[in-house]
Amino acid sequence: MVRRQEAPHLLLSIVPVVTIFAAFFLLPFARLLVGTRLHGRERVPQSGAFILAPNHTSDIDPVVMGLALYRAGRLPRFLAKASMFRAPVLGGFMRSTGMIPVERGVVGGSGRGGDPIAAARRVTDAGAAVVIYPEGTLTRDPDLWPMRGKTGAVRIALETGVPLIPAAHWGAQKILPRWGRRISLFPRKTVDIIIGEPLDLSRWQGRQLDAKALAEATLFVMQAITALLEQLRGEKAPAERWDPAEHGQTEFGRIREPKKRKAPKRAQNPQKPA
Repeated sequence: MVRRQEAPHLLLSIVPVVTIFAAFFLLPFARLLVGTRLHGRERVPQSGAFILAPNHTSDIDPVVMGLALYRAGRLPRFLAKASMFRAPVLGGFMRSTGMIPVERGVVGGSGRGGDPIAAARRVTDAGAAVVIYPEGTLTRDPDLWPMRGKTGAVRIALETGVPLIPAAHWGAQKILPRWGRRISLFPRKTVDIIIGEPLDLSRWQGRQLDAKALAEATLFVMQAITALLEQLRGEKAPAERWDPAEHGQTEFGRIREPKKRKAPKRAQNPQKPA
């Protein structure tokens, strides 16, 4: 029996009609609200397909990475969760603009979302820049360090042969906190973004992509992303990567942040006048 691999979490989708709209309105408008400092801009390929693999700390991350690639001269494309296509109005709009559905949890199957590998190949064959979050969801790490990665991004890179480029950003959580619902735009926030060198995945190319090989390659990717984030934060990440399963956390969905304990009220000094 063939074991099914984990599907990557692939957020949103920017395709021809939407990219044109974003290029002339959305992204320039977002630049007025969100400041970005882009490091390693020269590492973004100006042509051809590639996969950008950043860390994931906030639901506003796709906007942040969209701005980064826009500044670097490329318009990103995202694959979309298949569930979004089942919405009455949104689904029709997404299909009409050519967005690609991906069913979470199935790779190599024939479900409604199709095979993410085949879907990604359709995009990479067109020479597009594709953003994929290897963590699969917002990090569960209490200090927002990259947690355990999933195999989707590296598997797509190995299957399609396109470059996989690590990236990291820091500051998006000040605009929209992890699992937050209120956006804070004023005063204007600045997000630091760093693009890494394309990763050398040659040691896994030509090998059977079994669970062990994919886990090794994914760990390599997550280490590269973490190293970039260490540069931005100016501190070292924990030696042990956060694993939600070991802490009784769900893989997807929101987790309520623990509330800070209120400091006990001090007893009023009876000798001090009220």
